[in-house]
Amino acid sequence: MATCSVDLGCALNHPRQRGLAPLAVPCAACPASATRPLGAPAVAGAVASVRSIATPVPSPAAARPTRSERSDDGAGAWEHWRLAGAAVACWALLLLAVAVDRLTAAPHGAVLALFATAYLAGGTFAAVEAGKDLLGRRVNVDLLMVVAALGAATVDAWAEGAVLLALFSSSNALEHHALGRTERAVRALMDLSPAVATVLRPGAPGGEAVVPVADLTLADTILVRPGERIAVDGVVTSGASTCDQAAITGESLPVGKRPGDPVFAGTINGTGALEVRVTRLATESTLAKIVAFVEEAQAAKSKTQRFTDAFEGKYAVAVIGAAAVAAVAPPLVAGVAWGDAFYRAMTLLVVASPCALVISTPAATLSALASAARGGVLFKGANHLEAVATVRTVAFDKTGTLTTGRPSLTAVVPLPGAGWDEAVLLGRAAAVERLSEHPLAEAVVAAARERGLAVPEVTGFRSVTGRGVAARIGDEPGETAVGGEGLFAELGIPVGDAARATADRLRDAGQTAIFVGDATGVRGVLAVADAVRPEAAAAVAALRRMGVRRTVMLTGDDPRVAAAVAAQVGIDEVRAGLLPEEKLVAVRELLAGGSVAMVGDGVNDAPALATATVGVAMGAAGTDVALETADVVLMADDLSRLPAAVGLARRTRRTIRQNLAFSLGVIALLVASTLSVGIPLPLGVVGHEGSTVLVVLNGLRLLRAGR
Repeated sequence: MATCSVDLGCALNHPRQRGLAPLAVPCAACPASATRPLGAPAVAGAVASVRSIATPVPSPAAARPTRSERSDDGAGAWEHWRLAGAAVACWALLLLAVAVDRLTAAPHGAVLALFATAYLAGGTFAAVEAGKDLLGRRVNVDLLMVVAALGAATVDAWAEGAVLLALFSSSNALEHHALGRTERAVRALMDLSPAVATVLRPGAPGGEAVVPVADLTLADTILVRPGERIAVDGVVTSGASTCDQAAITGESLPVGKRPGDPVFAGTINGTGALEVRVTRLATESTLAKIVAFVEEAQAAKSKTQRFTDAFEGKYAVAVIGAAAVAAVAPPLVAGVAWGDAFYRAMTLLVVASPCALVISTPAATLSALASAARGGVLFKGANHLEAVATVRTVAFDKTGTLTTGRPSLTAVVPLPGAGWDEAVLLGRAAAVERLSEHPLAEAVVAAARERGLAVPEVTGFRSVTGRGVAARIGDEPGETAVGGEGLFAELGIPVGDAARATADRLRDAGQTAIFVGDATGVRGVLAVADAVRPEAAAAVAALRRMGVRRTVMLTGDDPRVAAAVAAQVGIDEVRAGLLPEEKLVAVRELLAGGSVAMVGDGVNDAPALATATVGVAMGAAGTDVALETADVVLMADDLSRLPAAVGLARRTRRTIRQNLAFSLGVIALLVASTLSVGIPLPLGVVGHEGSTVLVVLNGLRLLRAGR
């Protein structure tokens, strides 16, 4: 079993692990390579990998690399066929040697030559790996296989040794192919990036020029024709279409795109043509970051994997010592024939080898990471995948997490006898709010425009931070004020019991109340609400069914608004009116009760996300802060992905436990059988290599978990 002796479980990130072509980020455990921090260098490396597998061609339609050009079908495929060829050659030479020995009168030397050639075919790869590790004063399981085969030859059991190497090389080839599926699942992300793009340039023939994506600048505007993949992250400047964003956000349905909407590299344009202004260079695109983070995640190992890796070297030395005792003690103590004792010791070397045990964890975690990324959930490390499975408390931000984060006007309430009807009240409020950039102001202005109301010009606009805005409408001498009760108190404008009662009623219904009035008093109240996500209640209920014992809302919003949203969603506990640093304190308090997941937008929730056991960022496609801060990223604005992520993490934990229990059970059974009744070496090899392949295949089932 050819392995990286330093990082045995890092099956996809170390160039020596099973001969797989290395990914962009080096193995974090390899002392020969510096650990690369997350961020620009890792992203640049990932994009360099994308560029290395795609050769620029004259048109975008032909931009994708052919099968022979892809790295996973280049060096990786060659290595697979080399291993498979070695296994086939070993079997062929073994069968030929047996046939010549049994069916012909050929000299014994000729038969031995055939067996020796079979040894070379099936054992060269393992011998080279074992030799390299021995030079580094490390012992791995390849050494156990090589020593066992050579030991069989010394007692003239050439056929048994050849069977050992034939089965071992066959298992090696099968395992290489199986784990290569996980590598290809990640490299498929790389293939999403086109090599070239059509840039709109007035001086070029036809006003267009086809250039490599790496040469695009932030000043460029590209043309995306129907059916093409979008080459870079950008903003639509002209045209209308739909985009299939499943590869980036995991959304199952195409998303409409109009001028002003963002688009992402690697997504597929629908039936309309789009002109897209470049907002991120190729090395900084969301796709490049996803690839880099997935690769980095595969390099990071869980606690379980770190334990098995540390255990493997010492265990291998112990097995060699036990085999030495088994070879020497019985003849000296019990008078057992030296040949029989040595044969049993070689069998012990094989059956006690921890191949299946060590590959149990990475086979599952790497498959789960690839499956999650394909489904729009980005785990930034196997350790975070393991941590999510243990979460029993989930804390949610409100705005942008449990709600859509896009406020809308829900009610216009003129006060009785105030003299303003709904149209006047909303029109005057929109006139004052038009110059404000606050989200609530945008909701008021948008509602006025939707109703076709005239929005007059204002003068003397001023904003009182955290309270509201005021301005003069037209030639009116006095100001019109729009905001909270604090603004009216500061301006000396009476609010009145009727206005307060109306505002309280709206807040109790989960809406934000905005007073509108002038020097004479409040004339009416507007209600703005951030709509609850339609999937939020179902997501919280699903988490509770999974065993999450406590759900908490941590928000800076008004307590009554927060309580109303919590009641709609099914949240157990509400902590409202919190500043970012107060959210951090709240998370620390929750951690006293066990593992906590904090779900937020990755911007103002950054301290809480970083402090929680697991930080989960919502809707982070294209959001740099969320990608950098959170441990788990839900790429789409879909809260239902959270219970799906928890479910995948728990399936992964169950699979790892199954693999560990099975591999340990097989080792225990085979060792006990070898030491008690004795089993033939070929049977021990079948049990050992069969268990290794089975745990790999069991882990690979998780590749389908996200489908």
